[in-house]
Amino acid sequence: MPNGGSDNGNKGSSRLQDAWLRHGPLACLLWPLSLVYAVLFAVRGWLYRVGWLRTERVRVPVIVVGNVIAGGAGKTPVVMAIVRHLQSQGVQVGVVSRGYGRRTDDCREVLGDSDPQDVGDEPALIHHATKAPVFVARRRIDAARALLERHPATQVIVSDDGLQHLALARDIEICVFDDRGIGNGWRLPAGPLREAWPRRCDLVLHSGARPAFAGGYTATRKLAHDALTSDGRRVPLTSLAGQPVTALAAIARPEAFFEMLRAQGLTLAETIALPDHFDFEGWQRPVGAAQTLVCTEKDAVKLWRKAPDALAVPLEFVPSAEFFATLDAKLSSLDGYQAA
Repeated sequence: MPNGGSDNGNKGSSRLQDAWLRHGPLACLLWPLSLVYAVLFAVRGWLYRVGWLRTERVRVPVIVVGNVIAGGAGKTPVVMAIVRHLQSQGVQVGVVSRGYGRRTDDCREVLGDSDPQDVGDEPALIHHATKAPVFVARRRIDAARALLERHPATQVIVSDDGLQHLALARDIEICVFDDRGIGNGWRLPAGPLREAWPRRCDLVLHSGARPAFAGGYTATRKLAHDALTSDGRRVPLTSLAGQPVTALAAIARPEAFFEMLRAQGLTLAETIALPDHFDFEGWQRPVGAAQTLVCTEKDAVKLWRKAPDALAVPLEFVPSAEFFATLDAKLSSLDGYQAA
């Protein structure tokens, strides 16, 4: 099956991802560099502990959703699930993010008409899907302060990523794992770990199809039954069955999206795998591609500017009830926190 993303960059990334799953020749070759990385990471942590680098706190509880492995592990769906859960309880919740891959470097609010290239595709998706206030900044503490100034009724802030961003004090840490688990267990660049595991955190959530290892909470994940058009209409996926479609994904693991589409009964005449956070600048729809183009909801916020007829298929990600019960209990125990 053709793959529109089979460039040298993707192949190189794939080889490294494969190397991170085992203690093979490439991983062993890179292992000495991982020791240097580990020392630098330890020194940075020590500087925060002794106060040479400052950790700053805001006036509301902060929940950090992150991971210890490089590459996407499903953090953004977890953030959206937590935001929706808190909103269902009447809690005023905001989100902060660095806005990875954006072309700007300032602190700004994500608005309905914000260009994803200026705010980042994931912050744009979070705001589009949840309507929660979202701010992006290089320093998340700056984003948190700007959010509270603009939206003073905010009761909880959720940080999309930032487990290793120690400048922002946090009250609850959630570490997310996908099916890869901790890979070969080595630090970057010999393995996928940004920091050693196990490490202290408040909750562990497995975002994949199965738990990566014993312990932690699980979630169910599946594609929605309806795709979304650029103007907000719903198109049942069953209406696409039996006709060839082109599937596009610019995420960390595009093949997972393609397999979920096939599981829904879609016939993928072509798959286009692009680098995570691809900006679609200069991208052209392949000549001869099937007329119907389907993509992830994350890609749609950028792709709709190039292909307004594309259909976005949302991911329905639902952490277990036990996960939310534990999260609620931890939030309720925090000084100054008041649920609605």
